[in-house]
Amino acid sequence: MKKVITVLVVALGTVFSVNAQDKMMKKDNMMKAAQETIALEQTPGEFAQKQITVPEGTYVFEITNNAVGHDVGFVLVKKGDDISKPENHIQTAYVTEVVATGKTQKSNPTKLEKGEYVYFCPMNPTSTDNTLIVK
Repeated sequence: MKKVITVLVVALGTVFSVNAQDKMMKKDNMMKAAQETIALEQTPGEFAQKQITVPEGTYVFEITNNAVGHDVGFVLVKKGDDISKPENHIQTAYVTEVVATGKTQKSNPTKLEKGEYVYFCPMNPTSTDNTLIVK
């Protein structure tokens, strides 16, 4: 009788564990589906993409260092705000680590609302008039 109860407890535990894991994976996939990627490429002194237009939503920035020769980063600021003040930077858009030559890094998910933003790299350094338009 003890063996039957043990088998039932193990079986029920496995079923509940698999069900919980399945729900977590579905939620994780829904979160991934709810965000898009904006891929940007940096070359020496500039971004390859000067202007981008996207709809409102949550985005991950994917920054590629194409032969810059040193590490690069990424800064996003609402247009009109002082770009020299870090408190104006949209910090979730920072890449999670500096981007070495020939490598690609991503930011954390960043919610973008309608409006205009500027992006630049102070490490490259790039122009500060690259524009991201969110409609």
